[in-house]
Amino acid sequence: MDRIFKERMPVHLAKEQFLNSISPITKTETISIRECPGRVLATHTIAPRNVPHFRRSAMDGYAMRAADTLGASPLNPVMLQLSDVVEEGTCARVGTGQYMPEGADAVMMVEDTVSMGDMVEIRAQLHPGKNVGDIGEDIRKNEILFNKGHLLRACDVGVLASLGIQEVKVYCKPVVAIIPVGDDLVPLSYTELPPAGKSLESNSLMIGLYVEKWGGVPQYHDIVPEDVGQIQQAINNVIDADLLVISGGTSVGEKDFVPGVVASMGELPVHGVGLSPGKPTALGWVNNKPVVCMPGYPAAGLVALFVFGRPALRKVANAPDVPDIKTEAQLSSKITSREGYLSYARVILDGKIAHPLMTAGAGILSSIAKSQGFVIIPEHVEGYEKESKVDVVLIE
Repeated sequence: MDRIFKERMPVHLAKEQFLNSISPITKTETISIRECPGRVLATHTIAPRNVPHFRRSAMDGYAMRAADTLGASPLNPVMLQLSDVVEEGTCARVGTGQYMPEGADAVMMVEDTVSMGDMVEIRAQLHPGKNVGDIGEDIRKNEILFNKGHLLRACDVGVLASLGIQEVKVYCKPVVAIIPVGDDLVPLSYTELPPAGKSLESNSLMIGLYVEKWGGVPQYHDIVPEDVGQIQQAINNVIDADLLVISGGTSVGEKDFVPGVVASMGELPVHGVGLSPGKPTALGWVNNKPVVCMPGYPAAGLVALFVFGRPALRKVANAPDVPDIKTEAQLSSKITSREGYLSYARVILDGKIAHPLMTAGAGILSSIAKSQGFVIIPEHVEGYEKESKVDVVLIE
């Protein structure tokens, strides 16, 4: 059975093949703009009106006719009468964003004036339109604000609100079914010290929290024993979900039934990838639903979730891919890598110095919690020497 992993698939090919098989969801809903940050637009958003819908002052100062400032300078100031109406020889006080009086075509900054009772000394020359915001300067009516598929941010909500838009149509959040498999697992509700050989099932919670962070809705399933029939039944129980994540039972051991079950119920084009940690990852689909089978070892499973689960969820959700957040650092010691594997080495950051924490240990989740990021080592690289400059992908 070890033959499977000797023929492991390169990560980029496995990812490409898997993502190409995924169809995004089409279900939509209309929600309040207060709920829309992090959601994906299901339609183009068109501006219903101009912003601003009136001419406004771009400065604190005085609205006036530019022609009345011809030749004005500190040595040759022009005197204008302060008034509520702007006409030849008069000006009106305005604040930033305020309506421009009729007859005015420019605004003199208060810094270039001297107030003298009901007269204003003008010490600079203006041209028409100076310091004036025109109608539609920010947004034009019928302009496309955001395209279908846009991932909405808080700043986008501000734009929508400024136009009086109260609701938007978005894609529904994908439902992600999470199935933990293992005879050695006990639920988190277990209050006693687990018996020897047993451990608390914490992967589901970790996966679910990342699913929520990435825009999905986690659907938790009870622990499933290492039994073919019960694994099949568990998958059938959640087949209405948009994406399935199975944790555990993915390797090539005597009771690692998950890949075989998925293959028998659908297709499993990938089992065993050049990923360290995360080699036993399997990818497929059942009833046209994508299935990520991640190793039960927490660190390996988490890396598999980052590499395959996150882009799969984004593809299902119609969401644009979001690049990793990276920072450059210098290694404090050498990092070695397994030939032919895309390796995720855990590091602790101390300013711009990266201290390697662990490059192996698929079951030691605390090594990820203690680290701030990964140094990703390509398949063709054997590692990095001490003092090498590397990119560190920060852990979300």
